[in-house]
Amino acid sequence: MTPDSLFAMTPEDLAARILYRDGLILVIDKPAGIAVHRGPKGGANLEALFTGLRFGLPRDPALAHRLDRDTSGCLVLGRHRKALAKLGLLFKQGKVSKTYLAVVEGAPQEASGSIDLALGRLDASRGWWMQVDPSGLPALTHWRVLGRSDGLALLELKPETGRTHQLRVHCAAMGWPILGDNVYGTGRNPGAPPMHLHAREVSIPLSANKPVITVTAPLPPHMQAHAAACGRVDTALVITNS
Repeated sequence: MTPDSLFAMTPEDLAARILYRDGLILVIDKPAGIAVHRGPKGGANLEALFTGLRFGLPRDPALAHRLDRDTSGCLVLGRHRKALAKLGLLFKQGKVSKTYLAVVEGAPQEASGSIDLALGRLDASRGWWMQVDPSGLPALTHWRVLGRSDGLALLELKPETGRTHQLRVHCAAMGWPILGDNVYGTGRNPGAPPMHLHAREVSIPLSANKPVITVTAPLPPHMQAHAAACGRVDTALVITNS
């Protein structure tokens, strides 16, 4: 979807992006470029379309967590209060496993590693902008290089913690900001591409008596070219139309 079409998104369009559905949860493939909830200045947001995701239940589903406006991929919703309470506890306890894909500028020297850097608010005037801060909250990210090409690298990122902007700040702090990041990278430059950060997979141990729910989101169109240049991409899980 293009930015213009995101503002014209309908509940039916969002329903077509459902990756997983049961009686308790929904996992949708969030497009990049749209906020998940209404901000102080208003504007298009996914929550405004949740009425179309009731599927017979009396209330709209609700967000179990957040993704940044320019991040695409797996977004988990609870379908009722009991499900939301369960999901909230799982996310808080770090039991929900999340895997992201990112194309970064520059590349790590090693094949894999971890980033253990505490994060804190940049300042009160910058909203949710974050920075590395030894006195901040602990933040841990595991990473692995999936491929390299012409000054770029495709990374698999697995956050152990869920701090605001964690992956974006961690990658920038290591000297390889996420391509298109308009806060911590070079995305504010004219002609910069959209941010190349995608919530690829989520695993949710929702019930002790049932298998873990694992959902994978297809790579969005705006990331396909650079990801493919960096190495093999699972084409079975790639959206080929916009």
